[in-house]
Amino acid sequence: MPSPTRIIIIGAGPGGYVAAIRAAQLGAQVTIIEEQAVGGVCLNWGCIPSKTLLNLVDLGERTRHAEAWGLTFGGSIGFELKRMITRKNEVVQSLVKGITTLFKQWKIQHVVGRGELVSDRQVRVTTVDGATRLLDAEAIVLATGSSWPQLPQFPIDGKHIISSKDALDLTDIPQHVMIIGGGVEGCEFACLFSGLGSQVTLVEMMPTVLPTEDQDTVAILTRELKKRKVQLCMNTTVQDWQSTPEGVQAILSSGQSVMVDKMLISVGRRMNSRELGLEAVGVKIGGREEILVDDHMETSVPGVYAIGDVTGKSMLAHVASAQGKVAAANVMGTIQSINYDVIPAGIFTLPEIGRVGLTEKKASEQGVQTRIGRFRYGGLGKAQAVGETSGQFKVIADEQSKKIVGVHIIGAHAADLIHEGALAMQGGLTVTDVADMIHAHPTLAEGLMEATEDIDGRAIHQARKRT
Repeated sequence: MPSPTRIIIIGAGPGGYVAAIRAAQLGAQVTIIEEQAVGGVCLNWGCIPSKTLLNLVDLGERTRHAEAWGLTFGGSIGFELKRMITRKNEVVQSLVKGITTLFKQWKIQHVVGRGELVSDRQVRVTTVDGATRLLDAEAIVLATGSSWPQLPQFPIDGKHIISSKDALDLTDIPQHVMIIGGGVEGCEFACLFSGLGSQVTLVEMMPTVLPTEDQDTVAILTRELKKRKVQLCMNTTVQDWQSTPEGVQAILSSGQSVMVDKMLISVGRRMNSRELGLEAVGVKIGGREEILVDDHMETSVPGVYAIGDVTGKSMLAHVASAQGKVAAANVMGTIQSINYDVIPAGIFTLPEIGRVGLTEKKASEQGVQTRIGRFRYGGLGKAQAVGETSGQFKVIADEQSKKIVGVHIIGAHAADLIHEGALAMQGGLTVTDVADMIHAHPTLAEGLMEATEDIDGRAIHQARKRT
């Protein structure tokens, strides 16, 4: 009986640990190397911690609103950030423990240390005490992810100028936070801190927040951020700043001077492709320091694969996991690839955003003639019943085939609801296919049905003038 294929995976984030488990399921002998925490940035300092805190903010805000609907309390509703952080840490620790338990169940060897390629079949591991050892493998998977960039103009000190990692460990609610960057992370933190009661100033050099998202969605989110009293400084940069004992005095390009407790830097990620020994082995990297891979996640060196953020394909944890499964399958002899055209994504602002496929602008740029269907959350019985009436469902369809090419939802549970749209796109369904499927009542999912009906002017609960 042949011995199992030996695979080394460097990095135990959402790409690496999933690749390890899938490879073990397929019969491989797997070693995974991680110098920080199992679960990577997503689990320890990103997706899970931020959503845990945002959920508590959302719960508090909804509880306050419920007083007007007849729910009474013995006292006022407030936020104790120190206890919220304790709860966040408990969630993270539970999930990390779950992954390490899976490693044991699948007989995956977990090595704590930093991995570096010595050759296309050998990895040097350096442990925290400086000791080194060599590990041999028949295939290597690089899953080193991305990290917070160190910008010379904004040196992160963890005290006044902070990263998202620092922000998720604050135990005192800052009075005033300036967020540099209006992308996904910046907008999520704007909702978190404004919900906690901080004054928030959001600075973005582009004309809008979330500049790559569908503009209908952006318009609604902008309105909601303003409702939360977030000061939006668009087409603006920080020209100068000065650290003081109290915080940071920032001078904006508009001439405005703002004194804040914390300045949160939220302007992208840097691929972790350095100090991996790539040059010596011949693994090619691109202009953004991303590791170049083919459709099967294999690098320019046969037998060496890369997955996740470090490939520069998509900075999403679930894409890293999908790539991990594909890489493991290809190592074990089953040819698979990734379909990047249908990747749902969630943005956990308040309210949430879910999207998949093309925006209206992208469709136009690609020459796709489209028809658009929309439906407001306020038209749904479930939304009215639970008090979640802000938001919209938007469906973009090819005018000729009526196949769905994009879905954009902003509103309660949008990140969960988007998967019906993604499945429809994956299956090549038309708007009629979705519209004719009976949706349970009362549910928020009815909004997608109504939006697909709206493309043909058939939405039942949407007023329309007769022509």
